Amino acid sequence: MVNPSLALMIAAVFAVGAAALFWPERGLYWRWAHALRASERVLLEDALKYLFDCEYRQLTGTLHGVTGALGISEDRATGLLGRLQELELVESSAGEYLLTGEGRSQALQIIRIHRLLEHHFSEDTGMDAAAWHREADRLEHRTSPEETEAMAARLGHPRFDPHGDPIPTASGEMRSVTTVPLTDLGPGDEGLVAHIEDEPAVIYKELLAADLHIGMQLRVLETAPDMIRLMVDSKEHTFSRVVADNLSVSALLEGESLQEPFETLSALNPGESATVVAISAACRGAERRRLMDLGLLPGTEVCAELQGPGGDPTGYRIRGAVIALRRLQAERIQIQRHKVPIDGGAA
Repeated sequence: MVNPSLALMIAAVFAVGAAALFWPERGLYWRWAHALRASERVLLEDALKYLFDCEYRQLTGTLHGVTGALGISEDRATGLLGRLQELELVESSAGEYLLTGEGRSQALQIIRIHRLLEHHFSEDTGMDAAAWHREADRLEHRTSPEETEAMAARLGHPRFDPHGDPIPTASGEMRSVTTVPLTDLGPGDEGLVAHIEDEPAVIYKELLAADLHIGMQLRVLETAPDMIRLMVDSKEHTFSRVVADNLSVSALLEGESLQEPFETLSALNPGESATVVAISAACRGAERRRLMDLGLLPGTEVCAELQGPGGDPTGYRIRGAVIALRRLQAERIQIQRHKVPIDGGAA
């Protein structure tokens, strides 16, 4: 005969276990179900983004493409596309999947969140640029419409993300951008860096290591079947065609030509002076704001006064104060050298 106390104890243990498993909203089963739904929603949204990208690039959205882009099985991709068709967000024709008007609208909202997040990371954090895309991918599905609009307002409603991609408006409008691949240019052609593709990550890291940023001016020096050599601002670079394919260029307006490359503040020796022309486009966010707070604005006169051991850092007189800058910081400041010192002495 079973001891009644033991039976009650066993029943209590099972009851507690069942509560832990099935307790509404907090039980393990409910958490698992919620995570499954969230995962499904993420995949649906990623599929919409993929199909919009196909549309934007004038490519064909296919089952095979969804499978590869999302890294899932073909059966899973078939189920996702079927669900999107049930929701009237996607329609298919002869093996091609196309966004409906509502599907395009939802895709643009996801893209808006992603690009605003990347702009936020570039301007407000010290996050490594190589991590912007990955973190935006992670957070875009968790950011509410209210949080998105608050972020857009705080950032000043930016029109482009840090890669040069247009940011859709809250109403789903997106600026049309005319660019050409760098690999379409020939020797002597000029333009401005207009877009830096951030995928695949390994190529993006190589472009970041070359210190390339949106708005830099470039001139093609030489092309070959396997490489392209160019001058970007004042530095020469040689890229393979595979890497160069990730750069797009905007043409100069008719009658415009590139400015001659400016020197940087790091070129000044003690006793030499110059006027600040601009802060490099490579300098963003907190670093850019710090340099501006130090008074390094266009038109400011700067004089190099003393150098540390090995030439780094250098002390510069800026608006009456001597401020030490590391070489990397000084290289961000474009200058026009004075022919004579500021005090009017001999050159």
